[in-house]
Amino acid sequence: MSESLSESPLAAQLQNEQQRRRRLAELNLERPDETRIITVSNQKGGVGKTTTTVNMAAALADHGFNVLVIDIDPQGNASTALGVPHSAETDSIYDVMIDDLSMADVVADSPDVERLSVVPATIHLAGAEIELVSLVAREQRLQRAFDEYVKHREEQGQDRLDYVFIDCPPSLGLLTVNAFVAAKEVLIPIQCEYYALEGLSQLLSNIRMIQKHLNPTLRVSTILLTMYDGRTNLAAQVVSEVKEHFPEEVLESKIPRSVRIAEAPSYQQSVISYDRSSTGALAYLEAAAEIVRRGG
Repeated sequence: MSESLSESPLAAQLQNEQQRRRRLAELNLERPDETRIITVSNQKGGVGKTTTTVNMAAALADHGFNVLVIDIDPQGNASTALGVPHSAETDSIYDVMIDDLSMADVVADSPDVERLSVVPATIHLAGAEIELVSLVAREQRLQRAFDEYVKHREEQGQDRLDYVFIDCPPSLGLLTVNAFVAAKEVLIPIQCEYYALEGLSQLLSNIRMIQKHLNPTLRVSTILLTMYDGRTNLAAQVVSEVKEHFPEEVLESKIPRSVRIAEAPSYQQSVISYDRSSTGALAYLEAAAEIVRRGG
């Protein structure tokens, strides 16, 4: 006897998503007391770092917050996904960090997401690691540029930024060190696959080193599980293992494997603007709301 539609897995999933959307719509999310600056980092590649940066920022903007993404990855994938030009001729974060150009002169609004701005990255950043070595206060270049930008916004009468996300390259060079020095929080995306925690001990060791020598206020505030497939035992094992290591930091919201999330960057969009009704967009909206509710 065939399963009735009301009892089918698809119907159950749709009902579950409707309930989740209703809960989201009823939330009253308050602005943080001060700007939260979050570096998204994981030295392991392919964990959804840039995807998380872009979609978390877009989700928070969708919730009504003022958000800035600073792209310091030479590949510039965050800039691409948010529809911001970043050809070699574009003034970018490279010019800010190396040539002291004002961040206000390079920031651009994302065309598809209100309240979301981007400081783009260009291919010139690939050489920035070497160029930064000889510069004065090389670890604080990003922090100082951002502080000046905040003052500029105040002088222009612009609204305060609520959230800033910094997208790092997948390595611990001077660019990532600058991101850690400028930030107050670290968000670590972890994929629900074999060897999920591989390389994390090195990342945490590097963060401790930054805390000790350059930024004592930095802390790992958030762990986000990505590429989650609730049908597999492996996913459940990874969730259990990560929660065992990071009981306070892990978000309850998990980002599922999603065709829509994967497709969105090729249209130079976040999944929120590409398909807001998708399961992937819902997951990021929920994760963003959870970050807001948890506070800094």
